[in-house]
Amino acid sequence: MRFRSLALLASTLLPMGAGALDGPVSLALARKQVETADYRMVGHLVRVDEKGVRTSYGININAHWFPDELRVLFEVVSPADARVHVLLEMRSEGETTMQIAHPGDTRASSLPFEKWREGPLGAGFSYEDFLAPYFWQIQEDRGKAQFGMRNCDLLVSKPGAANRTHYSEVESWLDAGSGYPVHVEKIMKGTGVVKEFNSMGLRQSQGVWFASQVEEKMRGHSGSTLLVIDRGSTKAHLDLKDFSSVQLTHF
Repeated sequence: MRFRSLALLASTLLPMGAGALDGPVSLALARKQVETADYRMVGHLVRVDEKGVRTSYGININAHWFPDELRVLFEVVSPADARVHVLLEMRSEGETTMQIAHPGDTRASSLPFEKWREGPLGAGFSYEDFLAPYFWQIQEDRGKAQFGMRNCDLLVSKPGAANRTHYSEVESWLDAGSGYPVHVEKIMKGTGVVKEFNSMGLRQSQGVWFASQVEEKMRGHSGSTLLVIDRGSTKAHLDLKDFSSVQLTHF
């Protein structure tokens, strides 16, 4: 099946951490879509600098929820055809790991925590932004809120001791009908820099909510980064071999 984008991608795609406090119904819906993930997608990341110059990288993502664990393997391809593979593993008890491999590597290496806030196009869409905060230990329901024309639940997520992250707080405007995060604001630890993520073109296909693209902007800074999904499958029937060390080092 072809579609424009998948639910809960980029800043809002993946869970990180363990059990959370009770929250709104939309939080349960957001978690459920993560816990039923089984998809492939093909798209591109586009960096738009302060002068409007665009740099585009191809991106391929496979994701599947296994019992108590989500695995995501993605490949990023530069305009010069340089490639990198990154495997994210999020376990329900709170442990999160990232591995990275380049062409020629016989085995993957662990991606150090300080590198999680980086990405192929800089800090815009970082590796950590492929992790969502909806499984963090602290979830605060701030009640109903409007974002544009959408009725939303405003959720504030804060990391607990088991949640490794460079963010001190994440505010999510979850669509009241789908649980999809239509707008997200992430606050960086230490600097207080706010990263904003807007999802556009929200729709549903085979029970999966998705958007045509997600735009990231750093508040007070020029430029932005776009995640655009061109095609994919919401029912990919992936299994463990699709996320093996062989796949991670296979180019």
